[in-house]
Amino acid sequence: MSSVGLVTGTSSGMGLHTAVELARRGMVVVATMRDMDRNGHLLAAAQRAGVEVDVRPLDVTDHAAARACVDGVLADHGHLDVLVNNAGRGAVGTAEQLSLDEVRAQLEVNYLGPVALTKLVLPHMRAAGSGRVLTVTSVGGAVGQPFADAYCGAKFAVEGFMQSLATVVLAHGVWVSVIEPAAVSSEFVGNVDRPEVSDEDPYAAQLRAYVARTEGAFAAAQSAVDAARSIAEAVTADGYRFRWQTSEAAGAFAGLSLGDLDGSRVLGATRGWIE
Repeated sequence: MSSVGLVTGTSSGMGLHTAVELARRGMVVVATMRDMDRNGHLLAAAQRAGVEVDVRPLDVTDHAAARACVDGVLADHGHLDVLVNNAGRGAVGTAEQLSLDEVRAQLEVNYLGPVALTKLVLPHMRAAGSGRVLTVTSVGGAVGQPFADAYCGAKFAVEGFMQSLATVVLAHGVWVSVIEPAAVSSEFVGNVDRPEVSDEDPYAAQLRAYVARTEGAFAAAQSAVDAARSIAEAVTADGYRFRWQTSEAAGAFAGLSLGDLDGSRVLGATRGWIE
């Protein structure tokens, strides 16, 4: 019996290629996206790979719709073995430039969405004695970065939630993990929320320096196909681990923070981004 996996945020980028790669590896994949009018690229990629995916609508911030989606998958496929929380959204802006509504929007997509879906699938996985929940976070879930206050805050939050949960549900046969990409070439950057900043803004020069540095990083970014392959490897791995990265660069960058007991390494590394 093939495993059934639910992947969110599959209209483009890592989510699209993760859905196709998991299907190529023999999984029955339910691929969700907020706007079903954008399913063309996914369906074309699946056709090229010679696989099928079950495409369904889902806005991860709509928790009633999330429940209906999970219930529908269970009704149609009989079981749900894997959840890949991939849907996400970026935001650029430092504290004074961000409204609380913009901060809440980051929490809704990047934190509460994955939390709600994880809560929905856990009873079924726990009852089955097996299951895997993989949340695509970011190196921004380990390393705070200038002008990513709301984004990194939400990614830190979801990593903390999942790490706290992991030990508890591991005793019931459920593997909860996170995977941290660095810069990945996708539509994610184009969808990032950006503030309108005038030259009079006290942070304007620092923001310009940050944007220039970030554009350079994404010019040499990991491909979405390669990142998706790493996600699929984490999903289907024989052995359990909590934290994964999608590239050597992501591993090196996340490592800045994970061993930085006094915080000086991260601040020293990122200070140069905005000077």
